[in-house]
Amino acid sequence: MTKKDIVLKVSDETNLKQIDVKKIVQKTFDCIIDALIRGEKIELRNFGVFKVKQRRSRTGRNPRTNQVIPVPPRKVVVFKAGLKMKQKIR
Repeated sequence: MTKKDIVLKVSDETNLKQIDVKKIVQKTFDCIIDALIRGEKIELRNFGVFKVKQRRSRTGRNPRTNQVIPVPPRKVVVFKAGLKMKQKIR
């Protein structure tokens, strides 16, 4: 499912214009991204939690040359599904 699919579905179910729904969906995503950039945790009840996690530096290995390569620390976004989502998916 793409963002466009979400916009079409919400537009059909709410009788709102697609352009208005698209603006709302995009603004929602922008707010989530901005909060993650600030290091905040996003908790959406019954859906899940987004948060930024710091990965440690480690040593990697090039599989072709078997050369050891240092991998620097970095930040990654993680998502943990909420209880109701887990129950519905099962």
